[in-house]
Amino acid sequence: MSDIFFVNYELHDNKSFYSCLLVDKTWCEIIIPILWKNPWKLLKEEKEKSLLNVIISHLSDKSRNNLSQDIDFLTNSYQRPLFNYISFCKHLNFNRIIKIIDTLIPFEECKISIKNEIFNLFINKDMKYSHLYIPEEFDFQIHLIPGFKHCFSEIKFLSCYIKINDNVLIRLTEIIESIKELDLFIQENNNNYGFGRIKEIQKGLFNVYLTITAQHSRFDESFYNILERPLIKHTNNIQNLKLIKESIPLGSYDSTYYAWNCLENLSLPYLKTLKARQILTGPLISLIKNTNEYLNEINIVNTNYKEYSLFYDKELIQVIYQNCPKLKYLKLSVKSQNILEFEKILINCQYLSKLAINTPALVYFNWDDLFKILTKSSPDSLFNFEFNNSSIRSPIKLEFLNLFFENWKGRLPMILQISLENLKGFKELVEKYKAAGVIKNIKYTL
Repeated sequence: MSDIFFVNYELHDNKSFYSCLLVDKTWCEIIIPILWKNPWKLLKEEKEKSLLNVIISHLSDKSRNNLSQDIDFLTNSYQRPLFNYISFCKHLNFNRIIKIIDTLIPFEECKISIKNEIFNLFINKDMKYSHLYIPEEFDFQIHLIPGFKHCFSEIKFLSCYIKINDNVLIRLTEIIESIKELDLFIQENNNNYGFGRIKEIQKGLFNVYLTITAQHSRFDESFYNILERPLIKHTNNIQNLKLIKESIPLGSYDSTYYAWNCLENLSLPYLKTLKARQILTGPLISLIKNTNEYLNEINIVNTNYKEYSLFYDKELIQVIYQNCPKLKYLKLSVKSQNILEFEKILINCQYLSKLAINTPALVYFNWDDLFKILTKSSPDSLFNFEFNNSSIRSPIKLEFLNLFFENWKGRLPMILQISLENLKGFKELVEKYKAAGVIKNIKYTL
């Protein structure tokens, strides 16, 4: 049982699972596949060496002996495992494998040899994966390993950087019949245009996550035309969309400024979830207009660009309450000048249960007005609040909260997430309204 101990208790620090492992052989045979379905998920950095040893222990004696000549700590890996742990893996995470090897192995020539050995260990005719994670600049010819097609033909989740070996990406699109989730990391003008082949996947794409980083000074229109194609191809399938623009250095030219124009004419009639960070407001307005009232979650952060005035903020609020009657969760930045318009979301979106409000750091915000319309116009379903008070010009005052809590009496007890733990008198106020049944639970954030 020694290898079971460090593989599951040490790596995952999960005492409940470890206790189950020790019950008897039947329990052990049930729990091991569960833990090893995705061994990377709960892996702590200090346990990476243990995991690498376990993986190495699955290699042939010849392979291990060759590797141990250059890697000292692998000399303790000769005990054969009680289970073929790798056979239970459904998530193949090349990001973590490469990171672990690069961190633990000191010599470059050793890193290459051990990576090749481990990749061959995970890719064979007996493996079948559901999730695949490929890091940036991945240049290993895994498509040449026997069993490649069998391993990846039923992939449902693909996460990759576009800058990878072109042959690998093309071969993947040739063998994968149906992807449900696609998570792409893109650097403009530094990409593999084999990405355009993604559109050839015939069906089943429900969730799309796009992260774009601009690093060059010119706008690459041809690339963004390619970016648009998978969205158009699967327009009637996509239900969840996440769009992220990574931050660029202050003063740099943002060539992604026009990148999201493809959203303006994009129709996603069955879209249920929209998450966006650092995306211009205009394209988001168009996208929401072209949905078919199925949106139930909107999470929009940091869209307050200088080029977009109060008009665009107001229009975003309007398009939400006009097109999202089934909305249940909303996270949004709101300006004081548009609070009355924001009230119409509360009135029109009668299924709303959770609301997160952000305030810009350097903009005045009237919290008193917000709390008043929340108590006046919130639907009966709303009880979960998150207030992110980053404004240094208009902090939340204790008297505003006291009135808000007092007027909330008789409604569903609220769950509150807020960043006011150090406000004098706040904890006492919370305890008072917990006792009164106004507050059910509170979480403090930074």
